[in-house]
Amino acid sequence: LCCCEYVPPPGERNHLAACCCDCEDLDPPPERWLTCRSLPPGALERIADTVADRLRVPWFAGAVKINVSLVPPLVLLPVFLHVAALHFLLGLLVLTSLPVVVLWYYYLTHRRKERTLFFLSLGLFSLSYMYYVFLQEVVPRGHVGYSQVVALTCGLILMLAALSRAKKDPGYLPIPASNEKSSHQNLPDRSVRGSANGLRGVTASGAASSRAVNGEAKGYSRMSAEEPEGAKKDWCAKCQLVRPARAGHCRLCGRCVRRLDHHCVWINSCVGERNHQAFILALSFFMLTSVYGITLTLHTICRGRTPFVALFYCPGAYSDYSSALSFTCVWYCAIVTAGMGYILLIQLLNISYNVTEREARLALRDNTGRRLLGGLVIDTGQYNRGFLCNWGHFLSLGSSPPQRSAEDIV
Repeated sequence: LCCCEYVPPPGERNHLAACCCDCEDLDPPPERWLTCRSLPPGALERIADTVADRLRVPWFAGAVKINVSLVPPLVLLPVFLHVAALHFLLGLLVLTSLPVVVLWYYYLTHRRKERTLFFLSLGLFSLSYMYYVFLQEVVPRGHVGYSQVVALTCGLILMLAALSRAKKDPGYLPIPASNEKSSHQNLPDRSVRGSANGLRGVTASGAASSRAVNGEAKGYSRMSAEEPEGAKKDWCAKCQLVRPARAGHCRLCGRCVRRLDHHCVWINSCVGERNHQAFILALSFFMLTSVYGITLTLHTICRGRTPFVALFYCPGAYSDYSSALSFTCVWYCAIVTAGMGYILLIQLLNISYNVTEREARLALRDNTGRRLLGGLVIDTGQYNRGFLCNWGHFLSLGSSPPQRSAEDIV
């Protein structure tokens, strides 16, 4: 392929210059609209899929598809913030409508069980744009020292490093690749949706199933050290494997994850046994860096007032456009920081009681947990071993489980 060619789903080579030509999905709708005829069922979905497939940019080995969900934050966020900086009332309108729009889009994608890069793109671009505004509008005023800029930059780098680690494997259970006949004839073969390599899920033989129950079979069902005696494992019909206690199936990723906590839309990945620590670390670095940046900005544009007072009362904030933009970005950061702070608080409380978000939801559904601290945490009581033991267990997540001898297995 040349840099402007690509292969669409039908399999025929196409060119960027012909993106609107010879398309069964794009040609009939204009004709139907001009003749006042209604579109057939599902036509709008097919048009959207076709347009999304043809949004590509030239690249070395062929045109690369652009994920549509990446574009809105890059375009709308700077526009909204600059509009909000024009007047106090516009800022109030924009800053109250942005969270509503984001929550609506989250509800829409969550209901459809769709994965999207919108939230990851919004988070990363927000960080980049806030840092750019800080360097362009706040630092030149001369009230921020070089060491403070370096400290803020280091916090941002550490947060991105922790975020990169959190984006890696959360602890996916390996999909069994055996094609042996199963003794359980009532468990049909089915394709595993969303698997990385597209392998078909197959049932294991009776001997393999017994090994899985005893903790062998490639280690994907070995019981961890923190699991109490008698902890039950269960069968995942989607992945066709026996999963250990506390593991769960993510409907968005289509995979089973060890000690599944939840699927985080902000990193577009699950939070599980192997990346939960990095997730907490990324949230902590974000909170520290954001609060520090907000404090430096408010000390610069609202001299003589404490940050908390300046956040609500800063008479000279709209005296010039630079100050207004900085103040608007501060409020935007404060809203995002408040939301992330709530997530971090819930996570820290769950760790203190050794309960995951998934287990809390299941306990609420089955009415088997206790609401504590005003409902902020749900204590299931199954894995709670005390504050210190719970945190010790969390800090040891991801370590290899102890090897079991042949005598123990027998």
